[in-house]
This record gives sequence, structure tokens and C-alpha cells, in this order.
Amino acid sequence: MHRHISFRCVLTLVALLFAFSRLAWSAEDVATLAARIKEVGKEGKGNQVASRASRELSRRGAEDLPDLLLALNDADPVVANWLRAAVDQIAERAVANRKDLPAKKLEAFVLDRRNSGPVRRLAFEWLARVDATATNRLIPGMLDDPSVELRRDAVARTWADAQKVLDGGDRPAGLAALQKVFWSARDRDQVLDIAKRLEALDEKPDLTRHFGCIQNWQLIGPFDNSDKAGFDDVFPPEKQIELEAEHAGKESNVRWFEHTTADQFGVVDLNKVIGKHMGVTAFGLSRLDAREERVIQIRVGSPNAVKVWLNGTLVLRVDEYHHGMNMDQYIATGKLKTGRNTILIKICQNEQKEDWAQNWMFQVRVCDLTGGGL
Repeated sequence: MHRHISFRCVLTLVALLFAFSRLAWSAEDVATLAARIKEVGKEGKGNQVASRASRELSRRGAEDLPDLLLALNDADPVVANWLRAAVDQIAERAVANRKDLPAKKLEAFVLDRRNSGPVRRLAFEWLARVDATATNRLIPGMLDDPSVELRRDAVARTWADAQKVLDGGDRPAGLAALQKVFWSARDRDQVLDIAKRLEALDEKPDLTRHFGCIQNWQLIGPFDNSDKAGFDDVFPPEKQIELEAEHAGKESNVRWFEHTTADQFGVVDLNKVIGKHMGVTAFGLSRLDAREERVIQIRVGSPNAVKVWLNGTLVLRVDEYHHGMNMDQYIATGKLKTGRNTILIKICQNEQKEDWAQNWMFQVRVCDLTGGGL
């Protein structure tokens, strides 16, 4: 009998402790719970605490959505998954129960361009679920939005409007609108589709300028990259740029020479320009003049190992070979200074013999943080 009572007491005590613990967690504000999730470390360290914080967040009411979205602003990808799940659960539950979402606060969050683009997009999607006027009211004003996620919708809508004007027979107005939306577009598929439409109207869209592709280079090479050692070896161009100097290359002395690629996307085929070599490295130098200091992105495509320096500072390092080549394959962020700036790229080719491993090329574009060419 006493044992039975003791066992019941233990159960009661456990239940009370759980209840008190639950009350303690539920009393914490959104920022505190989000901070617990942001403490998740590598290899799952802190996962139990994060999981509990996430469950507690998902139980919150719709009025807490704006604070949760704010917490998402600076979340890394792993933490963002936890927080997004909580946002969706709260909003789904509110909509299913026909409860109001804080539409005015969601709209204010969407319109505040200081917030993260993907998070603004998430807020907009929930706002549009409960406010049928949101899309027509907000999207047209986002043609220059720093969020490419929202700008894409504005481009699609404005493009459709321009096409209606053209179909109506007003070529000058329709063409002007189409050119405007071309320069506003950032996603490659939209840019190329609009460019095709402009070409059909006998216009010549400048894709090189639009994307900010660099066509003019000073090149030098080949230097040695046997056994891929050249990636970390320091060659003369990495120490000092001397365009008139001659340096010892892999097979003979090499000098800088000027090259302008005819490719509108700035692709430089080093097999054609320098010659077909294996186990080698080369350098490309480009100079840019800036009217003012500004943050930029250097976006690189190459099937080879590359390093990139902006004004002598290493901003990109990719020691990988033959994983394909795409525009914007690698992205580095840096800052242009007022006046003359230099971009130096090192392109290393290894010694693989397979047909698909013979390419030695690169592509660089300089753009703002949305991907628009400078």
C-alpha cells in the first residue's frame, strides 16, 4: 500500500515538474526561444533543446508571427529550417481555424527592405493567403526590390503588362516598358526570355552589360600545376602585378598579354587563348574604375580550381576540378574602393585524361547584391 502511494506520489511529482517546466518554457518570449534554436552546434549539439524550443514556438498564436519572422532574418540555413517550420505551423493552424493573421504587421514586414529577401517572401506568401488585394497592391512596386524572390514576380507582371500594350498596337510604349523590365530582371531565365522578345522586335539587348560580364583581360601563363601543387604555390602575379615583366613558366618564359573574349557572357577558353596544356595554371587580371565605394559580388564560373583576389585580398578559393561550369557557380562578396580596382583570378587545370576533364576556362561577372551588372 505504501509502495503504491509512493509510486503515485512520484508520478504526481513528475507531472508537476513537467507542468512547471512547460510553464517556464511557455513564459519565454519568441526571441529567447529562437536564440535557443540558434545555439544548435555541429553534429547535432543542442538538438534536444532546439527541438523543444521549436515545439514551443509552433504552439504560439498568430500574433507572434512578426517576432518569429524577425528572428528568421539572421538565421543560418539549419536554424532557418526550424524557424520556418514553426512559422508555417502557426499560420496553417490559424488559417484552418479561421483566425486572423496579423495582416498589417505582415505587410509592414514585407515592405521593409531591410529584412531578408527570403523571409520577406515567406511573409508575403502568408499575407497573400489572407488578403486577396495584397498581390495587386504590392507586387507592381517591387520591380527594383533588393529581394530577387519578390522582384521576380514584379518582373513577370510588368512583362505581361508590356506585352498587352504591344499586342494593343502601341509599339513605342510597349517597347519602352519591355526595355525597363529587361533591365530590372535578375533571374537568368527571365532575362534571356525577355531578351528574345526584344530581339524579335529588332532590338539588341546588351546581355554582357546587363549581367556585368568581364570581357577584357590581361592574361599570363601557363605556370606549373603538376600534381595540383600549383594551386597553393605562390607565383609572381600573386606577389606583384608587373605587366611588362617576364616570368618563368612551366615550359618557357611567359608574359602578360591582352585578350578580349567575343563571348557575350564573358567565357574565356584558355585552351584556345594560351594553348592546350595539362597540369598548368594561368592568371587573368581585370581593372575596374569605381566612382564611389560600394559592396559588390564577384560571380565566377569555371570547371577548374580557382582563386580570386579583389584589390589584393583573397575573396574566393575553390580547390575543385571538373564539377561542371555554370554562371554564378561561385559567389564572393567584396567592396570596391573609389577609383581603380583590380580583380585577379587564378585558374588551375589538373592532369586528368578523360575527355570531360579537358576544359580550361573561366567566366567572371561583377554585379550588385541582386545580381545586376555594374
